[in-house]
Amino acid sequence: MQALRKFSLYVSLAAALGVLASLLLGVAYWAPCAVVTAVGLAVGLGAVPSLKGYQYTAWILAAVVAAMIYPSAFTHWGDLNLRNKWLLLGVVQLVMFGMGTQMSLHDFSGVFKTPRGVVVGIVCHFSVMPLVGYGLTRVFAFPPEIAAGVILIGSCSSGLASNVMAYIARSNLVLSVTVTAITTLVAPFMTPFLMKLLAGTLVEVKFVNMMVEIVKIVIVPIMAALLHDGLKRAPERQRRAVFAAAFVGALVLAALPLGVWAWLAARCGAGTLLGVELSAFAIGSVVFGALYHVVARRFAAVDRLIPLASMAGIVYFTTVTTAAGRDNLLKVGALLFLVSAIHNAAGYFFGYWLSRVAGLDQSSSRSVAFEVGLQNGGMASGIAGSMGKLGTVGLAPAVFSPWMNISGSILANYWSKRPVDDSSGPAKS
Repeated sequence: MQALRKFSLYVSLAAALGVLASLLLGVAYWAPCAVVTAVGLAVGLGAVPSLKGYQYTAWILAAVVAAMIYPSAFTHWGDLNLRNKWLLLGVVQLVMFGMGTQMSLHDFSGVFKTPRGVVVGIVCHFSVMPLVGYGLTRVFAFPPEIAAGVILIGSCSSGLASNVMAYIARSNLVLSVTVTAITTLVAPFMTPFLMKLLAGTLVEVKFVNMMVEIVKIVIVPIMAALLHDGLKRAPERQRRAVFAAAFVGALVLAALPLGVWAWLAARCGAGTLLGVELSAFAIGSVVFGALYHVVARRFAAVDRLIPLASMAGIVYFTTVTTAAGRDNLLKVGALLFLVSAIHNAAGYFFGYWLSRVAGLDQSSSRSVAFEVGLQNGGMASGIAGSMGKLGTVGLAPAVFSPWMNISGSILANYWSKRPVDDSSGPAKS
């Protein structure tokens, strides 16, 4: 594998020279050479220890390059629409499930260990980033739906990237994980509320519909992952009860497409059908969580592969979003990147210093900085896809996400070399 990575670096370098030669000679080979350069670099970075941590970001950038140059290749594959609502839902659920497998029911105990830090983290997260995003859309003249995307990503929960950065920075990891878990759980209420409040004049925001979509996109797959985690330590009697419930649930889900749903649709109102739909997704989380637990116990490699599948899902979303919004990106891409850098830096700055003002120690304040500055781009992309606006509302998540990974890695490595005396201590409570 190492030999392949080194070879890919050489191929990337040769392709980069090909791009330069094509541009100088005016021949049409620069496009495939640019894609080979990006993909080769993404593979080859694993051969450089100091750059290995940026390999995932390199894959994101490779996806952007390929989609910008060959957009039609990433909108349809034959009769398959790569932006199909159900396909996008399945991919983002996979992303969130992969995130959930890195969480644990134990993570929520951090609420009692660092209560002040958790409150500060949550308040900062759902105030600083939405308001900064809104302010930036007032300063820069984006089209309404693209501006709504900036506010959307600022209104989402934090993602697992913040936990990774807190670990690298050797800051308060318990606080970071707890804030991520809580912001994820309250996102179905806070994200639609903030979008309605701040972006309601830019794009139509249906509060209940968005809340339901977030439950499907985020809560259902994470609940399935947490069920898998709980089954690892559950007594045998509880395990049998869960498996029995999953079996019954599977029968119920199988009955819906066989006529039960049509029967209900003919006799029930929209509110009842919405309740049935949410119940079906909740049942599905039990069924999938139990099934995954059985498979993971039998094949240990599955638990190691699912985070990779999750990252592949984010690359998929980035590629499809970029292809769908290519024309818009050509118009506002540079400006959108500038806004992403300002938005991200403001999150770090206000997250850290507001925490210090609130009395948190340096270690906890560093963790809050990551929690505020790093948003859940996968969640934002999923919401944009569910709205049918992947090429407009979805552009900000596609641009912001790569930069957040880069800036987060830089800041985490900077802080890791400057440890503080309270680096292992909890937040003051």
